[in-house]
Amino acid sequence: MKLLKLILLFTFSLSTLAYCKNSSKGDKENNNRINKSAEDPILPAADQPEKYLPLLKGKKVGLVANQTSILTQSNNQHLVDFLLSEGITVQKIFVPEHGFRGDADAGEVIANDTDKDTGIPLVSLYGANKKPSEEALMDIDVVVFDFQDVGVRFYTYISTMHYVMEACAEQNKPMIIMDRPNPNGDYIDGPILDKAYKSFVGMHPIPVVHGLTMGELAQMINGEGWLKNGIKADITVIPVANWDHSMHYSLPIKPSPNLPNDVSIRLYPSLCFFEGTDISVGRGTYYPFQVFGAPDPKFGKFTFTPESIQGMSKHPPHEGKLCFGTDLRESELDHQFTLKYLLEMYQKSGLKEKFFNSFFNKLAGSDQLKKDILADKTEAEIKAGWQAGLDAYKSKREKYLLYR
Repeated sequence: MKLLKLILLFTFSLSTLAYCKNSSKGDKENNNRINKSAEDPILPAADQPEKYLPLLKGKKVGLVANQTSILTQSNNQHLVDFLLSEGITVQKIFVPEHGFRGDADAGEVIANDTDKDTGIPLVSLYGANKKPSEEALMDIDVVVFDFQDVGVRFYTYISTMHYVMEACAEQNKPMIIMDRPNPNGDYIDGPILDKAYKSFVGMHPIPVVHGLTMGELAQMINGEGWLKNGIKADITVIPVANWDHSMHYSLPIKPSPNLPNDVSIRLYPSLCFFEGTDISVGRGTYYPFQVFGAPDPKFGKFTFTPESIQGMSKHPPHEGKLCFGTDLRESELDHQFTLKYLLEMYQKSGLKEKFFNSFFNKLAGSDQLKKDILADKTEAEIKAGWQAGLDAYKSKREKYLLYR
């Protein structure tokens, strides 16, 4: 018995020593990473002018930009102001959903206009014309594209990029893509889009959370022949410095009116499916995509009342009605895509087919998710159904990665 105790004590001592050694090593690696991050700040392409200004000197530039097109190392100076200060000729600015200043509501038509600060013409790429016309590109030598994306298939900035690439390919115009980190770029999940359900909220056969920056996705669009008639755009990607897909990135400017902070951006892939139902995602509050609910106490104890908010939401769903639901504002930033909330609200509603509206399948990218929910499948069962597609996508994605 004494011998057994001695053996156990010796084994425990060795294990403790090994643990302390590995723990010390892990702390050292973490400290090195923190120090490296402090010494080498993450630099989006716009913050590396030495890499793109030589490509623009003496050229007439068409800038595809919005409020996120900033230089983070220069007090968030807008890219258009910086280019003008460097003597670059910005011929016109093309603007996406939410407008050049990012204050237009989701789905609101963006009209052609003139930027009040610079006097440069603004050409809308959201509304009737989502693709630059031949006439609009006629007096352009090179197109510069710079948006902050959030890495989710139904976020429409990647659809705008697709159409700009296509127009540039058709008109033989080179395109420079100013890359930025993907705040949801550390994982991949969700169903793959079926091309039969292609729309402006889903143009590519990629999962909901695709794990690519815009520059990487642009390379995939070209490489996989997804542009019209398989044409290729002449693109140059200016990569992000000091960032990879394992690193968290906190956005300095909100990418759109209803994604105001890091929590909303991490929850967005999971909660956006409610836009295909009658459940509010908090539009009309100051915490959109961090809460959800509907005007019935059965949906939860947390309450909120959507109202019109200038620059965020005009006439949001359930405007003026007390909604009951769930508050997720304290969620951790390591949150990943889940169907948990959608399935909970579906069960509580008791509405079956009527729970969904016509937009749901466009968000899902097929009719399969809706069928699975109606069949009362669990989240694990539903996710198992798209795993083979995810595995194939992950293999394809490897060819286009810039940040490993």
